[in-house]
Formats: sequence, C-alpha cells, structure tokens
Amino acid sequence: MINIYKKYLIKKFLKKIISVSIVFLFLIVVLNIFEEISFFEKSEVSLMIPFLLTFLNSSSILFEIFPFIFLISSLLFFLNLINDNELEVFKVNGLSNLKIIKILFFTSIALGLFLIIFFYSFSSKLKFIYLDMKNNHTTDGKYLAMINENGIWIKDEINEKVYIINAKLINNQKLKTVLITTFNSNYELQNLIRSDSIDITKNEWLILDPIIAKDHKYIIQDSILKLETHFNFAKINEMFSDLTSLNIYQLNKLSKDYERLGYSTTEVRVHLNKIYTYPIYFSIMTIFSSIIMLNIKRNRPMIFYLILSIFLSVVIYYLNILSNILGENGKVPVVASSLMPLFLLTIIISIGLIRINEK
Repeated sequence: MINIYKKYLIKKFLKKIISVSIVFLFLIVVLNIFEEISFFEKSEVSLMIPFLLTFLNSSSILFEIFPFIFLISSLLFFLNLINDNELEVFKVNGLSNLKIIKILFFTSIALGLFLIIFFYSFSSKLKFIYLDMKNNHTTDGKYLAMINENGIWIKDEINEKVYIINAKLINNQKLKTVLITTFNSNYELQNLIRSDSIDITKNEWLILDPIIAKDHKYIIQDSILKLETHFNFAKINEMFSDLTSLNIYQLNKLSKDYERLGYSTTEVRVHLNKIYTYPIYFSIMTIFSSIIMLNIKRNRPMIFYLILSIFLSVVIYYLNILSNILGENGKVPVVASSLMPLFLLTIIISIGLIRINEK
C-alpha cells in the first residue's frame, strides 16, 4: 500500500513541476519576444528571427529559475493535498508528513540530476546558437574572440583593415606576448606586429616596444604604437562572461584555459559550483516550501499563497545574487559562496522539521 502512495505522490509532484514550468516558460516567451522585437526594430530581418531567438534563449532562462519552480510546485502540491484532505488519509495508512517530505526530497534530487546532465547541456547548446545568431545581427559583428590551447585569439575589422591577434596571456588589463597580423579588406597581408605587452584598457590599444615586419624588413620601435580596435579589457571580459552557453565539460576546459593564461577563473568556478549544487538546491527548496505549508494556518485564500511564493522567491533570489557576488569578488571562498544560501535554508528547515509530524 505504501508503494502505491509513493507512486501517487511522485506522479502528482511531477505534474505540478511540469505545470508550473509550462506557465513560467509561457511568461518567459512573452516577455522575451518583446525584447527581441525591440532589438531588431531598426533592422530589416524576417519576423521569424525574433521568435526563433526567443525559442533558443527560453530554455536557458527557464533553467535559471528552476529552484523557484520547485518551491512553487511544492507549495501547490501541499495546498492540493490539504484542500482534498489527503494528508489525513495518508496518516491513517501510516504515511506521516515526514515520510511524504522524504519522498519529495529524493524525487527532487533525482530530477535535479536529470536536469543538470541532460536539460542543461541542451539549453547551453541552444544558448550558444542564440548568442552566435545575435552577434551576426549586431552592427559591430565583424569581430570575434575566443580562447583555446594556443592562447587568446581576436579577429577585428576596422578602418578597412582586418586584424588577427594572438596573445599568450592576459594580465592586469594587458595582453602578453602578442602577435598581430594585419590584412587589407581583400585579406592581403600588410604587416606583422610583435610585442611583449599591449595595454588594452581602452579601445585604442597601446602597443609597447613593437617590432613591425613589413616587406621582408623588421622595424623596431622604442616607443608606443597606438591601434584602434573594437575591443578593450571590459569588452573582452564581457564576451567571455556568458557562461550559460557552455556545458559542464566546456566550462571545466575553459577554467583550465583561463588558469593557464593567467585569466581569473573565479567566475567560472562559481558558475560550476552553482550547477553542481542544483540537485541539493532543488531538494532544499522543496523541503522549505513543504515545511511552510505544513506549518501555516489552513483555509487561507489563494492570493495569500501566490504572494507568499513570490515573496520567498524574491528573498532567496537576492540572497543567491549576494552570495555569488561575494564569491566572484573574492570576499568569501568560491565553494562557500555556493553553499552559504543552502546552509542558511538548511538551518531553517532543521528547525521546522522538529515537530512536522504533529501538524
């Protein structure tokens, strides 16, 4: 009999998660489509492009809000059990409140593992395609930047010239050990520029002690050569900062590449730790919502539960934002920044579980 109840509860809980996810996905699509249409309002593109971009971006946004989907789904799950007087039926048949929470806890962990292994890989791929398409439609889309085992690579087109830039390291807003290959608009080689250090604080780069190779001759300058580009340190950092377009394997590889190049790995490690802790995060949100519902007074109006779920979601969201910022700024260790919100919620949950079966 207990196994039948377990299957019933798991099925009911999954239905709530799917229903809430569909509602949030609809809201994401509606809000995002207006943003994409506004982005292309001055461009001559097909009307299908904003809709396609919205589709590509929606799954990534949905993944970010899954913790709150679990929280709201748990709230609605228990609200349904309470309104249908099913909790009393379960107690009579030996299924206590604590046992129900345990079932939801392990279901949340299992579902969380599925989401980070399969759904996140799927959403990151769509996000990558989204960013690639979006960049192709920007007015300054004739450049790119990437990192691989050979260092940092940048392609830039400006003033009818094409620059292919390779640097071994980036440190203190400077590119180190740099080779710049210059072409004209027809991709005919113009010159090569070597430098041990280039200041990229602004879009006008300061090339220190450049060595210029042109027409089989080397020109050594003991001065600063200025080079106008679309890039500066902040722009390069921004292009590498959208980590949601990379799957877990790519994020780990990127972290190793950043470390080898002297680039800060903190943001990548914070993002990875957030993904790794998501199954625990989902399960804690489920228990947190369950305890609130079992301890709250019955027969409240529906609007009360709606406001409560929004309030809790906002508080926990900003708690996570604060924790991530502290980790990225080095104020607290990276692992601690990921675990701190979970630790605080666990303390609250532990207090709430003490007399949960009496409810």
